[in-house]
Amino acid sequence: MVRVMTSGVFDILHPGHLFYLEEARALGDELYVVVATDNTARNRKHEPINTEDMRLRMVQALKPVDESFLGYDGDIYKIVLEIKPDIIAIGHDQKHTPDVIKKDLADRGLNVEVVRLGRVDHDLNGTRKIIRKVIDWHIFQKKMEEVEKGGKRGDDI
Repeated sequence: MVRVMTSGVFDILHPGHLFYLEEARALGDELYVVVATDNTARNRKHEPINTEDMRLRMVQALKPVDESFLGYDGDIYKIVLEIKPDIIAIGHDQKHTPDVIKKDLADRGLNVEVVRLGRVDHDLNGTRKIIRKVIDWHIFQKKMEEVEKGGKRGDDI
């Protein structure tokens, strides 16, 4: 059995997440996903919209995922030592360097293959892209309401 581990914030699930998890799952027989804590999300990416417990539940419900875990604040390798994966799959936008991860794990007694996955080409492949689209939609709806109230012409939008 080949155990694959991957990690992320998974704040607002989107097509990029699904692609990432499906690609990681294809590398082995079991997929273990580590979900970042709220503190880690704040420090590395952004203030999470969903709580760590909700993000963990959402990820666990996804078909490619065999098991999900909440990560730890601080030492990123603590959870790796517990899961003991054969392969760690990292996303295209994660700042970790495969060679550094591999060396750090070897220093801790683990021989783990580290693979950087590609990205999906989709207009909603990121949390901030989804938020931007929702904001744009909301602005458009407000303008349409103004048109309907007679405040502007339809071609002013």
